Amino acid sequence: MVTQDERWIELDELERWLRTPMLVLSFGWLVIVVLELIGETNELLTTVGTMIWIVFIIEFLIRFALAPEKRPFLRTNWLTIIALVVPALRLVRVFAILRAARLLRGLRLVRIVGTANRGMNALRSTLARRRFGYVAGLTMLVIALGSAGMLSFESAGEVEGGFISYWDALWWTAMLLTSIGSEYWPVTTEGRLLCVLLSIYGFAVFGYLTATLASFFIGRDAEQPEGPVAGSGEMAELKAELQALRLALERSGRISD
Repeated sequence: MVTQDERWIELDELERWLRTPMLVLSFGWLVIVVLELIGETNELLTTVGTMIWIVFIIEFLIRFALAPEKRPFLRTNWLTIIALVVPALRLVRVFAILRAARLLRGLRLVRIVGTANRGMNALRSTLARRRFGYVAGLTMLVIALGSAGMLSFESAGEVEGGFISYWDALWWTAMLLTSIGSEYWPVTTEGRLLCVLLSIYGFAVFGYLTATLASFFIGRDAEQPEGPVAGSGEMAELKAELQALRLALERSGRISD
């Protein structure tokens, strides 16, 4: 009988073996979703996207089968489950009516968030030790996907003053993430929700970059002998002096005894 520890080991080995292939497939899936959102799709991209989606389902089912604890696994992967279910609705005839309904726009927003979550997980498993590289890659992913989403929800053909092209939405999204902003603000409910998510991400990235720059300059000041911040060399000297003082006190105590 396979124990839980053995299942965890098998699951970890599977995730390490699939790390690179899933990163490539996640990037391909991202490109396909972006092209679909901006209306640049064809039968070939649809077929490739369906094949990648099937691979994602198989990968999830294998991980679920190997997971020692099923409920915690489902709770931690609920967004992945939703992202896998949403594309299936396009294959069901009953939901064909949703193409002209408001609910389809909500499903499109869920798909955007699910795609971003998959890309984030793929980057995190690959660039876990390179935090700045991970944040930079994730930011480019969010900008590319968020711009396509904003164009899909706030196009000039549907909203007055909306985005004319993908590059127009790309510029707006970049300005939003840098907290500069622009004169245009979303009108649709889905566009506003996506704008809020992008703003929250931009605020978090801005805080991370601020902390990174502060650590960099503090580190440079610490390397200067006359800097305002104590460096590693000065701390080592202080530690040596404390040890010498401690030895002197111990010796003086022994002499007095």
